[in-house]
Amino acid sequence: MFTKRVIQTLFMISLITFLTACNSGSSTGVWNKVAEGALLVDVRSDAEFSDGHLPGALHIPHTDVEARIAEFGDDKARPIVLYCKSGGRAGKAEKVLLANGFTNVTNGGGYTDLLASKP
Repeated sequence: MFTKRVIQTLFMISLITFLTACNSGSSTGVWNKVAEGALLVDVRSDAEFSDGHLPGALHIPHTDVEARIAEFGDDKARPIVLYCKSGGRAGKAEKVLLANGFTNVTNGGGYTDLLASKP
C-alpha cells in the first residue's frame, strides 16, 4: 500500500514537472518565430476569427486545412505557427500539415494566451 502511494506521488510530480516544462517559455518561442517570418495561422471558426485574431494571422479553419493546403505555400520547410482556442484544433491542423510534408510546424496553443504574451 505504501509503495503504491509513493509511486503515484512520484508519477504526479513527474507529470506536473513535465507539463510545466512544456509550457515554460512557449509563447516567447512562438513570438520569436513569428518575428523571424513564420506564417501565423488561426485555425478557429469563422465566428471566433471575426471576434478577434492576432495581427497578420491567416485564417484557415482546421477543418479546411487539407482542402486549402496550397495557401501554406510551396516551401515545406517554412516555419508555420498555428493557434486556436486552446491548442486542440491547432494540433489537428499540425498533423495534417506534417502528413503533407511540412516540416517546421508549431502548435502555438491558445489565442488568449498568445495575445496576453504578445511583446
